[in-house]
Amino acid sequence: MKNRLILLFTVIIVAGTVLPFSTYSTILKDDEGGKKTIARMKKDSAGNVVKNEIEREFIFESAPFASCHASTIVELSNGGLMSAWFGGTAEGNNDVAIWGAKRINGKWAAPSELAREPGTPCWNPVLFYTHDRKLWLYYKFGPHPASWTAGRKWSADNGVTWSKTEHLPAGLYGPIRAKPLVMADGTVVSGTSVESFRNWAVWIERSSDNGKTWSKKGPITVPANLYGESVKNEVPKEVPGSDEWQYTTGIIQPSVVSLGGKNLRLYARSTSKLGKICVADSKDGGITWTQARPINVPNPNSGLDALQLKDGRVILIYNHTFSGRSPLNLAISKDGENFTMFQTLESEAGEFSYPNIIQSKNGDLHMTYTWNRKKIRYVHLQLSEIP
Repeated sequence: MKNRLILLFTVIIVAGTVLPFSTYSTILKDDEGGKKTIARMKKDSAGNVVKNEIEREFIFESAPFASCHASTIVELSNGGLMSAWFGGTAEGNNDVAIWGAKRINGKWAAPSELAREPGTPCWNPVLFYTHDRKLWLYYKFGPHPASWTAGRKWSADNGVTWSKTEHLPAGLYGPIRAKPLVMADGTVVSGTSVESFRNWAVWIERSSDNGKTWSKKGPITVPANLYGESVKNEVPKEVPGSDEWQYTTGIIQPSVVSLGGKNLRLYARSTSKLGKICVADSKDGGITWTQARPINVPNPNSGLDALQLKDGRVILIYNHTFSGRSPLNLAISKDGENFTMFQTLESEAGEFSYPNIIQSKNGDLHMTYTWNRKKIRYVHLQLSEIP
């Protein structure tokens, strides 16, 4: 395939920051084996044009499922990467299971099945380590997000073998979609949420014993006086219950980050009644929380992820639009409040959604996300590429 130059003529404004086309342009190119790189053209301090490439590739080219969604990624303790997602004929069908793959020495292995629940679909896997060095896989199962149950299993050998599946008590979910925050003292602060009929709310599940016991904090909602004029969003038709989303209020799927010390912040997905990413804060390590409020970053009723970098800045991966699930973007902030969008990962028509982002031990960023419900795309971004 010939190189394609994508000209982004639209001026992009995030939290008052304007990014002109002359600063960022993108060349997408294919190499052998289907890998793609994003070549960012920018100018250095001397005015010279510099090209930096971002590696991206599909985790698999073919798989024993037609549809996939909601990926997660973790850096393994042996230095590799592992991703998981749900896959089957279509979201919500009874054949949907949890699948995963490992990336060792720069290559993804073939997908393998990690969890399946008989006669009902699986949803939203999350991979993370607790301080006792166990690798956990949390997921949901059931006919609909309004009625699902949580399951989990753990591995002591980086996902080679797994424990038996444990089904959690009703009302306890673990991380609902985004990875939890594991604090320096080992406390797990897990963002979760409940999707009731036409009403959503965020909760926090907190554990100080590596997930043996949990305390539940919340609900965290958006006060009625902060709701503005409804923004019409496009919703993928295959999402169960989507015909009710135009009537639904609330926030779900929070991603929790540290802002230093015991100061935590969550970033949550909102419905079309708000149309913006919402945040809530804790000043005591996640024990108590403020109510949520929107910030000046759009959200088209789609999942997002947040991460505090080792230098203290906060990065978002999200859909910078009020409608649909394209484009998919990265934005950076020094204070966790005011964000500057600096990279467009996908801009063509389609669905590029439910992203997950981590920072590896060497400082680089690793991301996965849904690519048109057909594949899971992986992106590697060097720390030097973040402005």
